[in-house]
Amino acid sequence: MNIYVGNLPREVTESELLEAFQAFGEVASAKIITDKLSGQSRGFGFVEMPTDDEAEKAITGLDGKDMKGRTLTVNKARPRSDSDRGRGSRSW
Repeated sequence: MNIYVGNLPREVTESELLEAFQAFGEVASAKIITDKLSGQSRGFGFVEMPTDDEAEKAITGLDGKDMKGRTLTVNKARPRSDSDRGRGSRSW
């Protein structure tokens, strides 16, 4: 299951994110989304956990919890739609 993690402190590393989720089970990957130009964290990321049961426990256990002074938003990631990718129709 792919999990969205929002309101991340800018200084949190991917290894810290991975460690927080490993408390609930196996983590396949942890990725913090960064700005393409500055390389700084955009304040959100995604964690992939192979077991849905462990992923649900992580969501329940971490949503609303404090990480370095910020309250995390943790939920099941929804697939990106075409409009999220900026492929909407253009009028010239």
